[in-house]
Amino acid sequence: MGSHFIRYLLERYTEAVVLNLDKLTYAASLLRLKDVEKRFKDRYAFVKGDIYDAQLVAKVFRQFTPDAVVDFAAATHVDRSILEPGEFVKTDVFGTYTLLEGARKFGVKRFIKLSTDEVFGSIEKDRFTEESPFQPNSPYAASKAGGDLLCRAYFKTYGVPVIVTHFCNFFGPWQHPEKFIPLFITNLLENKKVPLYGSGRNQREWIYTEDVCLALDVLLRKGEPGEVYNVGTGGEKENWEVAIQIVKALGKDESSIVKVTDRPGHDLRYALSWSKIQALGFTPQITFERGIKETIEWYKQNRWWWEKIKQSEEFREYYEKQYPSL
Repeated sequence: MGSHFIRYLLERYTEAVVLNLDKLTYAASLLRLKDVEKRFKDRYAFVKGDIYDAQLVAKVFRQFTPDAVVDFAAATHVDRSILEPGEFVKTDVFGTYTLLEGARKFGVKRFIKLSTDEVFGSIEKDRFTEESPFQPNSPYAASKAGGDLLCRAYFKTYGVPVIVTHFCNFFGPWQHPEKFIPLFITNLLENKKVPLYGSGRNQREWIYTEDVCLALDVLLRKGEPGEVYNVGTGGEKENWEVAIQIVKALGKDESSIVKVTDRPGHDLRYALSWSKIQALGFTPQITFERGIKETIEWYKQNRWWWEKIKQSEEFREYYEKQYPSL
């Protein structure tokens, strides 16, 4: 998602200068920004590094002197957080702390933290508001909640101009093929079965990459420091419904879907109230139906990118461990 926003900023604002700090874990790919490096070489720079590294972060802040920080850096895949929770705590909690310290010491004017609706846990009816209590049910959600609370503390104690966002589920081009939607698309393109957890009745809201960029743009310009903003779309879908839509779009049938053992702590339903960011002027532009059509087409046209990832030893080892029945 960070690569989409970098491209969005540079194309939309001719005065924008962007520094991209990234550790380049298994989920990262500089290929996502290869065109940006060529088109915007005077306004874009990349630094390889870990936000856990306080000395490096301080050096970057000192040399680049950013007006704003948008923190996409996170370990995000819930399944992996169950397998290796320590890495999530390290990145999502201590990494957030390191960035906040840099923002505090070097006078950043705006700090936007991307977080998730998963910090609230599961809700049977109604919708989570920005004031809903945190009740995380996975190591990933708990680590994100920890980072969110640090942001609140740094605003209250030090006056760091932090804005926290709770987004619903992202989807779109360039998403790593371990994630639900790209995993289903790419497996089906390879004529493989697709794994659906439990009953498949878990409900999620989905937001397309372009709308994530629009929401962040609004918050950079109009968001109030110290505030929290939920970002949703209002369109809930069960995982089974999403799976069927992808299967049909690729000319397959329901026999392609294999129900697998549900993961521990799997939340049944997320739903956000997002009138607060609507009041600032944000309205989603891309429907799920349009977005999923464009996403499927992108993965069809870019097999060269995701096939290499799925053929890697790292991905195969993870996949076999996560879905032994397939």
